[in-house]
Amino acid sequence: MKIVVLAGGLSPERNVSLSTGCMVAEALKGLGHQVAFVDMFFGVEGSGALEALFDGHVPEEARRVSREAPDLEKIRASRPDGGRNLFGPRVLELCAMADLVFIALHGTCGEDGRVQAAFDLMGIPYTGAGYLGSAIAMDKDLTKRLVAGKVNTPSWRLAEYTQADVELLVADCPLPCVVKPVASGSSIGVSIAHTEGELRQTLAESLKTGGRVVLEEYVKGREVQVGILDGAALPSIEIIPKQGFYDYANKYQPDGAVEVCPAPIPPEVEEELRRAAVRVYETLGLSVYSRADFILDEEGRIWFLEINTLPGMTPTSLLPQEASAVGIGYAQLCEKIVEASLEARKQGK
Repeated sequence: MKIVVLAGGLSPERNVSLSTGCMVAEALKGLGHQVAFVDMFFGVEGSGALEALFDGHVPEEARRVSREAPDLEKIRASRPDGGRNLFGPRVLELCAMADLVFIALHGTCGEDGRVQAAFDLMGIPYTGAGYLGSAIAMDKDLTKRLVAGKVNTPSWRLAEYTQADVELLVADCPLPCVVKPVASGSSIGVSIAHTEGELRQTLAESLKTGGRVVLEEYVKGREVQVGILDGAALPSIEIIPKQGFYDYANKYQPDGAVEVCPAPIPPEVEEELRRAAVRVYETLGLSVYSRADFILDEEGRIWFLEINTLPGMTPTSLLPQEASAVGIGYAQLCEKIVEASLEARKQGK
């Protein structure tokens, strides 16, 4: 099968995406597929035949995720045309040649439904959820509105604000609270504010990225996540950061956190977590695979936080670990995603 692995793009999670794409491409090649790895933003240089890319090089240097998020303005400026189009040169032409595009993108460039919608219009099959479910799941406020009442979720409010509103928000927000960008992933821009000073500083920082955040009740407890593959929940995994919380650095550096799978929790709690994850998945109309994030509080109650429609597949990512716990190796996981995606596209999901 000819498969394009689409990675990179232009989002704060660009480096994570490149790492995911590198590993996925290597796994698919090992399974005998013809694989073309391409950075969605930079595309393909020159006018040579695209066919040769399906036996091309997978950039090993992209495997490891750097500790810092990328400078997107610098990356945008490095493209000759200034990066006006998020699809780089010849990307869509290459994707149209494939039997399937494996979307290894993360964040607002690739996970918010726009790429999926473009592929639907062009009749290009792709991996993961469809455009509508992707768009909903990317919006943390909308996701919580839809699932509230079906699963426990911490109280929250959407804040769209300017500098003039900061003091009012600080005075009106119960502490501690979690401040999250409405549409982002990999915990980029997420912080826990314990004091008015910390909240004030966080809100000021968030103005630089648009001033649109979710202010969420802080629930103390254990961080547990549940992957879903083809509609069925995988074993849960507990994340224990070595310091702080499970932020960008702790997620993607090899020594950032201890991850235990299956999570050491009672069977009845495990079953409740799995049911809740599938309930969210189905409520949002998702397909193929996802990963839901929960907090298990000190009284044993579970709290849904958010769901990721294109979970990372990097060397430290969680979904491959959960799959491994039930005997599904990395390459087999990639193949299952391919097969489930082709079936989902046939069914119009």
